[in-house]
Amino acid sequence: MSDLSSRLQAALARPGRPSSDYDLNEAMTLPAGRVLRPAAVLVAFEDTARGPQLYLTKRSSHLKHHPGQIAFPGGKVDAGDADVVATALREAREEIGLPSENVEILGQLDPHETVTSFSMVPVLARVTTPFIPNPEPGEVEEVFTVPFAHITPANFRIEGRRWRGTWRSYYAAPYGPYYIWGATGRILRSLADRLAQV
Repeated sequence: MSDLSSRLQAALARPGRPSSDYDLNEAMTLPAGRVLRPAAVLVAFEDTARGPQLYLTKRSSHLKHHPGQIAFPGGKVDAGDADVVATALREAREEIGLPSENVEILGQLDPHETVTSFSMVPVLARVTTPFIPNPEPGEVEEVFTVPFAHITPANFRIEGRRWRGTWRSYYAAPYGPYYIWGATGRILRSLADRLAQV
């Protein structure tokens, strides 16, 4: 087990709490009678000679929701999925070509509620065997990695923009040409906070 795997498992053993895209926007009114759809994402890293690297994707620019944004591989739970872990592994296989047998599951973070009405479970994992990423052209424009060392509270800042006529604040942790924000930024900030306590 890698040192980061041990730290992640220690972080997961600590109490957590659900997060949401509304965390920094207390004045925002949540939709009345909203129904959240189950979803999962794979937060996967690989130990390399350059240190642990976190896998992320850049979504295709023609997608209806979140075009061009930085995201984890993942999506909604399908009827044939045994659980959220199965969903995260299936989506990673479909979106970036990550074989499920190359993955060691470490655990799960608390669900994250998105503005698109998903209850999204981040599944933490280690890529045990190197693979060649193969982005699914319909959904993924690019697969890339970020040093896991970038995932620290000091690298996150609060920014804002107009959304549906109101000002919305969110966490952002830009890395090179990649603007990590939104649900991805919020999930990584939660993970950074928990890692900082171990």
